[in-house]
Amino acid sequence: MTLDTAYASVWRAEDERAVLDVLTEAFMNDPVVRWLFPSAGDRGRLQRHYYRPLLAHPAAEAYLAGDREGAAVWLTLAAGERASGTFEPGAFGESGARLRALGAVLEPRHPREPHLYLPCVGVLGGRRGAGLGSAMLRHRLRRADADGLPAYLEASSERSRALYLRHGFEEHGEPVRVPGGPTLWPMWRQPTQEKEMS
Repeated sequence: MTLDTAYASVWRAEDERAVLDVLTEAFMNDPVVRWLFPSAGDRGRLQRHYYRPLLAHPAAEAYLAGDREGAAVWLTLAAGERASGTFEPGAFGESGARLRALGAVLEPRHPREPHLYLPCVGVLGGRRGAGLGSAMLRHRLRRADADGLPAYLEASSERSRALYLRHGFEEHGEPVRVPGGPTLWPMWRQPTQEKEMS
């Protein structure tokens, strides 16, 4: 499985739209997204509003896989750097309080050392299980390993947690439960070194 499109700092408008389209559809029924944006009629619009600052983050890299059927956003964060500084929860109406609550429980768990952060990777519904998610993970984690960079994420479902476990992530402390909301699993992956060929 290969990645057909990859871009980091030079954006084309159609690529940004494609990333937003994939992530919005992929997470439409995700437990965390449904809790954050409970109104199905507003969910897609609010999701796009949520993902845009990630794409604009100065440390962001975004990737498309397959025929624009999978997308991932990664942030390479320096020591103590925050991933969520560009969000304005007040712009989300009633969901702003939920965004603040989510940030309040996740922020203390976020590592402070330099690391690669995966805020979201998603695949369109009809292509789930075809290996695109794994291909996107392998693609970026291979480079992280070469750079000696650990990786961090929060799994939002048992299914995604199982995927990340298969790719070398381990649970990073106890699961996090948002008061009145869903459970998330903070996960951490140390860089691996390939054995030298003898």
